[in-house]
Amino acid sequence: MRKLFLFMMISLDGFFEGPNHEIIWHNVDDEFNDFAISQLNDIDLILFGRKTYELMVNYWPTEDAKKDDPIVAELMNKPSKIVFSKTLKKVGWENTRILRDNAIEVVRQLKERSGKEIAIFGSSDLCVNLMEANLLDELRIMINPIMLGNGKKLFQGMISQLKIKLVKIRSFASGNVLLYYHIE
Repeated sequence: MRKLFLFMMISLDGFFEGPNHEIIWHNVDDEFNDFAISQLNDIDLILFGRKTYELMVNYWPTEDAKKDDPIVAELMNKPSKIVFSKTLKKVGWENTRILRDNAIEVVRQLKERSGKEIAIFGSSDLCVNLMEANLLDELRIMINPIMLGNGKKLFQGMISQLKIKLVKIRSFASGNVLLYYHIE
């Protein structure tokens, strides 16, 4: 069975986006990019909710992304991508399709297929639904050395209690700390 993991960057005070949905505070550098490349090499499918998809599609397929960060851009553009949305009308990113219904059943079937790991980048609402259905295997939470004071909290709306186990910690020179949790 394929592993499904979430990668999310958060502030020290637990927000994954600022009050105006901004993520300009993300702390990225060459060490982060090396990590991102390694992580992207292990996947062949990315899942998104609509909001995160719209954020990502406005950058990764652009000429600026291909010029500024060519390796990560290629690794973001190449894999298959699924956007779970009831409102999105069309997608304009290569290898991307929209699914409107049955996210839980679709993800269950995707995990049973052969292939590399499946990633979710951002998309907190989608993750809450998948965690409550016991479909998410691992949380990769990168804490950035900043406090936002306001924004949207990670896993906002979660109603179930989940047991998780810390399995790995990685520190970055930038001050970022990456926590790997397995969901039990």
